[in-house]
Amino acid sequence: MGLVQRKKLESIKANLKAKRKLDGWVLPRQESSFAEPGTWTNIDCDVTPVERRTWTALTIFGFWFSDALNAQAWMQPAAILALGLTWREAIVCAIFGSLTCCVPLVLNGFVGARLHVPFPVAMRASWGYYASRFPVIVRAVTALFWHAIQTYTGSTAMTQMIRAIWPSYLDIPNHIPQHIGLTTQQMVSHFIFWTVQFPFLMIPPHKLKWLFVFKTVLVLVSSVAVVISMTQKAGGTGDIWNLPYGVSGSTRRWLILSCVSSYTGSWATMATNIPDFTRYLKSDKGVYWQIFILPAIQLTLGIFGIIACSSSKVVYGEYIWDPLELASRWEGASGRCGAFFVGLTWVVAQIGTNLSANVISCANDLACLCPKYINLRRGAVLATVTAGWIMQPWKIIYSANSLLNFMSGLGCFLAPIAALLGADYWVTHRQRIHVPDLYRSHGIYLYNEWGTNWRAVVAFLVSVTPNLPGLAASVNPSLQKSIGDAQKIYYMFYFYGFTSAFVVYCSLSHFFPPTSTIVSRVVYDDGIELPAGEEGSDFDEKTIEAKAEESHRSL
Repeated sequence: MGLVQRKKLESIKANLKAKRKLDGWVLPRQESSFAEPGTWTNIDCDVTPVERRTWTALTIFGFWFSDALNAQAWMQPAAILALGLTWREAIVCAIFGSLTCCVPLVLNGFVGARLHVPFPVAMRASWGYYASRFPVIVRAVTALFWHAIQTYTGSTAMTQMIRAIWPSYLDIPNHIPQHIGLTTQQMVSHFIFWTVQFPFLMIPPHKLKWLFVFKTVLVLVSSVAVVISMTQKAGGTGDIWNLPYGVSGSTRRWLILSCVSSYTGSWATMATNIPDFTRYLKSDKGVYWQIFILPAIQLTLGIFGIIACSSSKVVYGEYIWDPLELASRWEGASGRCGAFFVGLTWVVAQIGTNLSANVISCANDLACLCPKYINLRRGAVLATVTAGWIMQPWKIIYSANSLLNFMSGLGCFLAPIAALLGADYWVTHRQRIHVPDLYRSHGIYLYNEWGTNWRAVVAFLVSVTPNLPGLAASVNPSLQKSIGDAQKIYYMFYFYGFTSAFVVYCSLSHFFPPTSTIVSRVVYDDGIELPAGEEGSDFDEKTIEAKAEESHRSL
């Protein structure tokens, strides 16, 4: 046998061996799939089965407490006061920033609650079957970065828990070079927190109800206890209420607008992929509760943070915004006991936030991008290993403040994505979606041979392009002078981004209607049609179940 033939044979054997290894990772095909023959899907990408629709309005309440009660929300007013504003503006920004995000949360929440499909599948109606992968990838990357950052924040809470029991834990010798960005002790804390967090990330979303309840009770009780303890030590709430303005005139007005945008940017991710969670609702009535829950949580935790910080100035001689840094000052038996429970509180808080805001979202994205090999559980494993270790979150926090600014600025990309999802469902298609065709590469949502809805692309570019100079300046402050007043558009990136994309997409769809995608009624299953806007009611859920069962029996 010649050398060339031998190499070809070896190559064929290697390819067959690799194929057999990959075949071992293939997930079983779901019989209930709407997908065409030759394509792949799994239960986590399909329409949520009736038995998994276990969420109620109370679950949504617990979900938002689980998501919003975290160390970052406690400290967020710090950035506002440090810029020269007062506690009044911090409260106003918390309320209006949260209310702004409630608009896409409600609009897009109904998409999941009524159609029971995940965010990546829902995006196919507005972007097209293939082009929808772009917003899915943007959302997945965002989730990975935030998961990395919040996981490392959780490790600082773990440090407080351990040092409260064994104070000598802080004296572990360091053997890691300084340029790495963390010490040996911090690496141990990170490993312990990541290990403790891992099994919680494996819990399916429809079984998370009691975890949300536990976190809600624990964080609220602990937060109230910290505020009471600090005000007692300080003999009051301190003098932060009397701080003067550090800026004035138009500078202050633009700064307020920028701070409101910072709040919207914090929730831009959830406002985009909220269908990943509302798909588990029994009824769409739970979607409305978000209007009241999110602003209330942000306001409450923000006030707690301001009071504790103000009291810390009296007790320790400096403003301490970080609740974990505050707990690190507590000594003695009672102080260390308090520090342990504060550490436990924020460990649970960060796990809940990572689970609800980052891991489930990224896992849904990965499962829909590669359904043959990845389901929700495998996606969660990939996400937490990548974010917790491969991305080295300690380096992100230690040496890349500009990257943190960039992550906040990703809201300018997510705002139009959220707007397009809502505009398409409510205005263009008027809630009339052909659900089976969302899963078919040759269905009505293909739009054209490239699987792209050009209206969505144009609206996205109109929304994002004016914000890019401001985003660049936030990453590299030396560019601020060269971009001039263009920076002011970025101060309201979410307002402009969401509104412009919504208006442009609706206008293009009005003058150039996508007639091939317009259906007269909601098609939930092949042969099962429901009037638009009624498919979320209890009556219609029963109707759907009965008709679907009858349809399957006939098959």
